[in-house]
Amino acid sequence: MNFPLYIAKRYLFAKSGNNAINIITIIASIGVVVGTAALFIILSGFSGLRTFNYSLLDISDPDIKITATKGKTFIYTDTLQNVIENNTDIAAFSKVIEERVFLKNGEKQQIASVKGVDYNYINVVKLDSAIQVGTWLEKEYPNTSVIGNSLSYKLSAGVASFGETLQILVPKTGTGFLNPASSFRSIDTQITGTYYGTEEFENKYVFVSNAQAQQLLNYQDNQFTGIEIKLQSNVNADDFSEKIQQQLGENYRVQTKAQLNELFYKVINTENFVSYLIFTLIVIIAMFNVVGSIIMMIIDKKKNLKTILNLGATLSEIKRIFVLQGFLLTIAGMTIGLIVSMIAVAIQEQFEVFMITSSIPYPVELKLSNLLIVITTISVLGFLAAKVASSRISVNFIEK
Repeated sequence: MNFPLYIAKRYLFAKSGNNAINIITIIASIGVVVGTAALFIILSGFSGLRTFNYSLLDISDPDIKITATKGKTFIYTDTLQNVIENNTDIAAFSKVIEERVFLKNGEKQQIASVKGVDYNYINVVKLDSAIQVGTWLEKEYPNTSVIGNSLSYKLSAGVASFGETLQILVPKTGTGFLNPASSFRSIDTQITGTYYGTEEFENKYVFVSNAQAQQLLNYQDNQFTGIEIKLQSNVNADDFSEKIQQQLGENYRVQTKAQLNELFYKVINTENFVSYLIFTLIVIIAMFNVVGSIIMMIIDKKKNLKTILNLGATLSEIKRIFVLQGFLLTIAGMTIGLIVSMIAVAIQEQFEVFMITSSIPYPVELKLSNLLIVITTISVLGFLAAKVASSRISVNFIEK
């Protein structure tokens, strides 16, 4: 057996005659356990939060969105139709119309955006699965709308509030505001559903059919503001975006979901990285206990080290004993911390113990990448801590 490893294991598991050293070693071990568990739980929490937020983006945003580079609208020409409909990478697409509008329900008013969609829209995004109350738009009921929960609350507008309609108004161009009755174009709709999502998304849209939006905005039948696309599962969005951009030319702007939510993605990734750094700092502080424990052990075993040195062991071998002891102490604490934290994360994932709201559990996710990050981080820090502690050993120190 490797001599330094054999001695390191004996020192690690054997009780010292000095109770203070035993207590310091226990405290160091607990620090590693707690630091490891905290780091893994935080990373699992952010992984779950990222997945949860990305699922909300699946509700609100398509894989690809095509808009005009000049002006708000474009005409859905035969050429554009051929490019879109004959592309085998596209699983589904929907023509949409977006515009800022005034919403009025009784005495309450709000500024929001109307979004006209066709009935294929729910094949592009999963908005129908986010309907909290009521139903999605249906062909059988043409003058209907679906709004966000936050908008519904601000307007005091409920689902199927018979006798009350949601009025959607948009200013007519070139008329001014001298006569409000003739300055706005409007439609009346019956709310059939409310949806949940991110706070911004819930406050932003009222969904209607394309026919209603075209009537409100006085658009032509083939005039739209965008085309939203869902890709086949095996298609890379960035590669598709570049290819379709070349086909459509400079008159159209092609954006991926990541580009549509660039700030959102940056914030999520930055928060995750900053949290990792903060909790790594906590682990580094815990490693000072490991350094202290090894130094105390070196002092306690000073006579033994002199004997080992006289028996022919080299100074580097003696140093390696305490490097391995500190590393083994760290690995043992890390293993216990990982077991505890993985059980805690699995319980939350399975039984939803902690809740954000009464209906939404705090999201967590067990991921192999997080496990590898924690193992690498703790192992490296533990090795460095043991290396720092063992550097105190010298021939003069042993022979004094």
